Amino acid sequence: MADNPYDAWRASVGAVLAKSRGGTPPEDPIATLTTPTEDDGVLIAPLYSRRDERPEALLPGVYPYTRGGSPTPDVRLGWRVAEVFGPETDAADVLGALESGASALWLTRPDPGPLLEGVYPDMAPILVTAGSQARRAAEQVLAKLDAAAQSDQYRPDLVRVSLGAAPLTSAVVGRSDVSDDEAIELARIAVIRTEDVRALVVDGADLHNAGATCAQELGLAAAAGLDHVRALVAAGFDTASSLDQLTFRLAATDDQFLTLAKIRAWRTVWARVAECLGHPGAGNAPVHAVTSLAATTQRDPWVNMLRGTVAAFGAGVGGADYVTTLGYDAALPGGVEGYSAGFSRRIARNTQLLLLEESNLGRVADPGAGSWHVESLTDDVARAAWAELQAVERAGGFTAGVSDESIAGRIGEAAERRDAAVSRRARKITGVNEFPNLAEAPIAPSAATNGPVLRSYAAPFDALRTRSDSFLREHGVRPRIRMVTIGSVAAHNARSTFVTNLLASGGIEAVLDADEQRAGTATVDGSPGAQIVVLAGSDAGYAEEGETLARSLREQGYLVLLAGAPGTVGDGLIDFYLHAKIDAAAVLDDLLTRLGA
Repeated sequence: MADNPYDAWRASVGAVLAKSRGGTPPEDPIATLTTPTEDDGVLIAPLYSRRDERPEALLPGVYPYTRGGSPTPDVRLGWRVAEVFGPETDAADVLGALESGASALWLTRPDPGPLLEGVYPDMAPILVTAGSQARRAAEQVLAKLDAAAQSDQYRPDLVRVSLGAAPLTSAVVGRSDVSDDEAIELARIAVIRTEDVRALVVDGADLHNAGATCAQELGLAAAAGLDHVRALVAAGFDTASSLDQLTFRLAATDDQFLTLAKIRAWRTVWARVAECLGHPGAGNAPVHAVTSLAATTQRDPWVNMLRGTVAAFGAGVGGADYVTTLGYDAALPGGVEGYSAGFSRRIARNTQLLLLEESNLGRVADPGAGSWHVESLTDDVARAAWAELQAVERAGGFTAGVSDESIAGRIGEAAERRDAAVSRRARKITGVNEFPNLAEAPIAPSAATNGPVLRSYAAPFDALRTRSDSFLREHGVRPRIRMVTIGSVAAHNARSTFVTNLLASGGIEAVLDADEQRAGTATVDGSPGAQIVVLAGSDAGYAEEGETLARSLREQGYLVLLAGAPGTVGDGLIDFYLHAKIDAAAVLDDLLTRLGA
């Protein structure tokens, strides 16, 4: 008999797990059910209780700003909806967005001036990303501020501008940007303004899109911010003014609790950096959260609407100052055929407006505070991020890590580990390696590539689907594998469904008719590809018919696959076993090659 409710619960968990382990309970049932967030050493327990309680966090607007930067947040507004406007947009698009609910502008073109025609800069914060043209863009934006200042109605105390120079993080991912010296000169211009104008951006979202884990993104962002402060101080700025020149951009993913905790943890980490520099009150830098481009898929892009909603929820509730929801078609350069860019922008904007104006999520400051899970996760992420910062500092700092490419190497290693998890389908991506839509139209070959700053989550399977698309354009059908089911639908349904989805994630169609299967196995040069068949049934069905079927099919010249664990059918009759623990991407790559794709 357990001495307390917690021990009783542990015993109950062990008893339940024992049923799936041949009657033997695990030594530590809680550890068995504990899962990692990514590759950061941050773990999610199956249950949080008073045993996990943390000291109560201080109020919003109070160091270390875990609960938000403002002591008096505007609950009518909530966070700022920052809509993105690129080269393909004009002033009419900007004004239309502001009239329709956007409350901040993210301008991503080298000449943002024309986009600001008719815009009151004291009513909507302006965030600029212009890369190597940051100086030119800054001049245009500041000219608009000067023009607006001619009005007696102008409120410089309400103006918030980020000029977007990001030389350090851009250098890691190969993005064109201004030099460090040019960034410092922009800061000299910004610091003398009466408005809140910040010259520098640390773009953690770029690091995330290149493959950084959550803790890496935060730790590296803190290291980059610290190096920016050092450079400014060396150029004659005081420390407080240097800290006030920074804006931070972070990625928001569809892991809602991790995103929520990530924003809270970031504020804690950066406030601690500012405290170490002697100015804790200057550690409240603005946070611009952007939905993850790396997690935005090209395949089945409609699912991105759901991902964007969850990501925006986590970022907004976590306390981001500005939140940008990327369009559901952001990973497709030409968008989705038949749908306009305006439709994409409207859906992205309305996603946040539904959260703010219908769900009223902005009316409560830091609603996750006090949750045992949220507080524990916030603390764990902050500690992991701080450890990352310390590792970078021990190695000489962010700038040194850029020069010797050690930072790019660390991010690349994390991306490889994530790719491996996706390839094994241990990390599931709806529409890609889980529940793929094989009937969707092929995407344009020009869209099936990643830029220098993007390591797509879906990359291991996108390459396979691209080969399938090419095969379809050449032959009018997708590569096909014949499926032979054993027993009743109830007996084979679980495994036949598993196989159908597994093959589809690689662009291979499972068919029940042998003639249809042969129609999909011609190679590009017209010669027949491999004849492949997969058996799907229950263990009992395999025991009764598996060996006979497999031998017969092999005699007919088929390569034989089986849905199940190795050894289910013996005597060397099975060429591949398909089950949940295989490297799915590698197996599918092999099968596509055999099929001539």
